[in-house]
Amino acid sequence: MEVKLKKIRLSNPLLSHFETDFESIPFDKIKPKDFIPAIKKGVSLALDSIHAICNNANKPTFENTNLALESCGSILGRNSSILFNLNSAETTDEIQLITRQAAPLLTKFQNDINLNEVLFDRIRYVYENTNGKKLNSEQKTLLKKQYKGFVRNGALLGMNEKKKLRIIDGKLAKLSLSFGQNILAETQAYELHIKDEKKLSGLPDSLVEMSKSIAEKKGKKGWIITLDYPMYIPFISYSEERELRKKIILAFGKRGYQKNKNNNTDIIIQIISLRKERAKLLGYNSHADFILEERMATSVSEVKKFLDGLAKKAFPAAEKEWKAMNTFAKNKLKLKKLEKWDSAFVSEKMKKAELDLDELELKPFFSLDNVLSGIFEIVEKLYELKFKENYDIQRYNNEVRVFEVYKNGKFYALLYADFFPRPGKRDGAWMTSFRSQKKNQRPHVSIVCNFSRPTKTKPSLLTFQEVTTLFHEFGHALHGILANTSYSSLSGTNVFWDFVELPSQIMENWCYEKEALLIYAKHYKTGKVLPREFIEKIKKIKNFQQGLHTLRQLSLGYLDMSYHTKNSNEIKSVKKHEKSLIEKFQFTEDVDENCLSTSFSHIFQGGYAAGYYSYKWAEVLDAHAFELFLENGIFDKKTSAKFHDNILSKGGTEHPMVLYKKFRGKVPNSSALLKRAGLI
Repeated sequence: MEVKLKKIRLSNPLLSHFETDFESIPFDKIKPKDFIPAIKKGVSLALDSIHAICNNANKPTFENTNLALESCGSILGRNSSILFNLNSAETTDEIQLITRQAAPLLTKFQNDINLNEVLFDRIRYVYENTNGKKLNSEQKTLLKKQYKGFVRNGALLGMNEKKKLRIIDGKLAKLSLSFGQNILAETQAYELHIKDEKKLSGLPDSLVEMSKSIAEKKGKKGWIITLDYPMYIPFISYSEERELRKKIILAFGKRGYQKNKNNNTDIIIQIISLRKERAKLLGYNSHADFILEERMATSVSEVKKFLDGLAKKAFPAAEKEWKAMNTFAKNKLKLKKLEKWDSAFVSEKMKKAELDLDELELKPFFSLDNVLSGIFEIVEKLYELKFKENYDIQRYNNEVRVFEVYKNGKFYALLYADFFPRPGKRDGAWMTSFRSQKKNQRPHVSIVCNFSRPTKTKPSLLTFQEVTTLFHEFGHALHGILANTSYSSLSGTNVFWDFVELPSQIMENWCYEKEALLIYAKHYKTGKVLPREFIEKIKKIKNFQQGLHTLRQLSLGYLDMSYHTKNSNEIKSVKKHEKSLIEKFQFTEDVDENCLSTSFSHIFQGGYAAGYYSYKWAEVLDAHAFELFLENGIFDKKTSAKFHDNILSKGGTEHPMVLYKKFRGKVPNSSALLKRAGLI
């Protein structure tokens, strides 16, 4: 076996130790064809390790069973992480095919572990017989997590039920991949080709320049608008051409809902049905009941109570805001009736009128380079981190930037930063890890965004929403960078899902504070700091139409829960179900040819199934937590040290409420959020 492995290593870099700076990924040496052989070999090596654990003649102990299990599969984990990250940020038809081939292999492998009776018996023996005094708190958490993980993934099922579970998990893995690939295909297939310059009325110069550049690259005259966020959002917000706004908004809403091979409606029905079947097989009433057992919000009823409480406060504010929008649209813009394609446009006009602020005036003060260097300085003040750009480390695309991260002169992490949209990259923004932190291993983390590109005449100038997005994803990155635990499965963002957004959302608060703005909000040409009057207005942006914004988020939370609660098997039509549920949250008429669910990647491709409420849940935590920073100073060393020591560095080593109370000294409540949002 060893000779064979050496031969494989010569031709497959994924089966070798990375002999690179910081053991970074040698992307230039990796070919798509390397992944499947590497994953198969990784599975084989991991199963050999599992076999050794099961055949250990000694009595099960934490060291020879739990720790051994935690340590196996490192090569497989590394390589599958690389593959699936590439599938999100740099995919091709070949990569998509390979991920579809890899998914069932990895699902089967995970089932082979979870359903291994001998292995589970050893885990259970340690769980039931280990004297707690022999284990530290992190070891206890790992033991509990492993035991519950086995139970929650079918270890106690009979043979027939285990077979059913394997089939279900295999189907779900394929369906989730297909859902995401369909949305990517739909997004990239569409273009709005404008040939008449008059049709560009109202658009920012940067968007006009960007759209012309895209047209030129495609060998076409005129201007091309795509569904990528940096183009789509400013177009619907500023275009004076109502019919074109309608056209592109309908195109965006049709993704996954057209009569073509990318239609996701049947996939959704299959996913929710299989999730329901899986939950029932494991002894739960619904997928939501299964998921929420391991969340801060422990039950469907608690989530409903939480959403209902916020909705009660948000509805009156939203209704008032919508009436004001209607009045403004009729009196100032001569629109008799507000439609779906008018909302963003009218909102932007109204914001300018009420706050005396055109957000386009802010963009010159938010060049990507200035904001990024500002974040680095803010983070240095808070957590004593320093960032050094490395131009030599291999990256999966030449646009990606890589930074070495140091704390007190000691290497702490690699940070990959990927900022701009391109073919093969899904929309949105996210943080992920190429390598997790564990004892004697520092992490390699990545943030991926889709920001406005530089043009021939200007650098990348961010909207304020893009600024908050960058701060948000950087908060996630800090959760990974500052992790300081013994075990990778408890490290960084490996926490309860409704706790994972706390580090990201609390980071957004520094976008709005004067002390922070003075650091990074500087004119890209003159270096002039953002004028004081703008700083004061930015504060007001946060609460502008907060009722409507909150209501939209809540509607998505309700929709998510409806797909994953006990009556989900009654859903026959995705569109009808969606309409019946969220119609009461909408003030514009429903559009028949649009469907939100068919591109709701968070719950059908990402990890937010029965968990979309987490965004608002974490907002409660972040508002309550940031109050302490406001009381003591946003750069107060003692406060940031407490947040670092009890939240950012701890990962999932303790229950999140325990960690939160250690930081804040008390349990959170929603009053801070409601006050901040202007809802009370």
